[in-house]
Amino acid sequence: MAHDTAHGDRGGTLAVEKRSIDYIPPGERHGRVWHQGPFWFTGNFVLVTMVTGFVGPSLGLGLGWSVLAIVFGACFGTFFMAFHANQGPRMGLPQMIQSRAQFGTRGAIFPFAAVVFVYVGFIVFDTVLATQALRTVLPGATWLWYPVLVAVAIVLAVVGHDLLHFVQRWLTYLLIVVFGVLTVWAIVHLHGQPVIAGHGMSWTAFLVQFSAAAGYQISYAVYVSDYSRYLPENTRSGGVIWWTYLGAAGSAVWLMSLGALLAGRLPHPDAIGSVRQVGNDLFSGFGTFVVLISVPALVSIMAVNAYGAMLTSVSGIDGFRPVRATVKARVIGVVAVSVIAYVATLAIPDDYLSSFNDFVLLMLYFLVPWTAVNLVDFYFVRHGRYAITEIFNPDGLYGRWAWRGLVAYWAGLAAMVPFFATTFYTGPIAAAIGGADVSFLVGLVVSGGLYYLFSSRVDRAGELAVVRSSRERLGAALPADGPAGG
Repeated sequence: MAHDTAHGDRGGTLAVEKRSIDYIPPGERHGRVWHQGPFWFTGNFVLVTMVTGFVGPSLGLGLGWSVLAIVFGACFGTFFMAFHANQGPRMGLPQMIQSRAQFGTRGAIFPFAAVVFVYVGFIVFDTVLATQALRTVLPGATWLWYPVLVAVAIVLAVVGHDLLHFVQRWLTYLLIVVFGVLTVWAIVHLHGQPVIAGHGMSWTAFLVQFSAAAGYQISYAVYVSDYSRYLPENTRSGGVIWWTYLGAAGSAVWLMSLGALLAGRLPHPDAIGSVRQVGNDLFSGFGTFVVLISVPALVSIMAVNAYGAMLTSVSGIDGFRPVRATVKARVIGVVAVSVIAYVATLAIPDDYLSSFNDFVLLMLYFLVPWTAVNLVDFYFVRHGRYAITEIFNPDGLYGRWAWRGLVAYWAGLAAMVPFFATTFYTGPIAAAIGGADVSFLVGLVVSGGLYYLFSSRVDRAGELAVVRSSRERLGAALPADGPAGG
């Protein structure tokens, strides 16, 4: 990749970010580790997250069991996401381009393609919900609101990293207050209401809700480092991991559990309609206010997804044809991704809930093998020590096609297929155990285990010599304790 010599901003929220997939040098590192908490709290505190909580009651799972499945699933999925966050300060790179060390500069195109699909899918669902929220009080057809929302998200994504952190951080305080009132009222108000959906316990339904919550959280793993890569390299690992985990898991458990409550007590649960109905029962107009407050959070996460999709797409193109990290390239990338998402939004069916459930499962299927390979490599094989300059060198240390990562990824994905359980396909083993989907566990074990086995003969001594040379060129010292940080 051709590196741009322009320096990024050092915390100015209105300065257009100059960096993209290139390394963030020590002189440009800034930010506070606790900012990861509110960033991922608001990043997850969107109505799309609440829809994930509808899954259990829709399958007959009782409220208590649904909440338990949500807690276990969200906490399990966030575990992987949070440990990816530690890679940002250590490597100074966006999340997905780090995959070149495991898959090669061109081999990484396979997980890249899956990740772009995830980004676009989230933009689609966020756009639909934000439009529904606005149309509760404002006129205008979807063809009008879709491009308006997408345009605002483009502006946020183009300005980039610091503005997104700023917006997410301040939205956190507002969302906690407004949704805190709504949640307390919903618990009190709906406690005595008859149960409409979700009356008992089913292990199949429990596992489906668990998988939906876990898959939703694992999907955030693909861009965690995008928003921690500007932190100083000596940032303590425990702080990065803890703040990311606290923010992401806390908001997921909160909103998904609220979704399960609404889905179990209200007929025809709908993210917008249910929130509006319950809120307006407290006092006239409050539910509508809550719905409108959710719009900025949805637009903000649309921008986060567009930003991440741009970084991943540029990383993929750069593996075949060098891309210069200019503002113009960033703008083109963000706009191109947003246009694709806009077209997909126009094609989404009205019954978006069933589409969303399958989407979450597909995310889980394609991302689990990647996260297993990536984390095993970072924490157990290379211990956080990488030759950053070689990641941009197709003929260098990591090569164009890295067989270890590719074989482990596809073997893990293939091993998962018999355990798949979706509306359009159910694997033989999933069918034999009543339709429960435990494919993610299989994928983690197979992909992670194979990659670790394949990497047992990696010449780490030879690699460390290249790593030292690379870090000298970047003006950074080799950390004494690998990924653990200071």
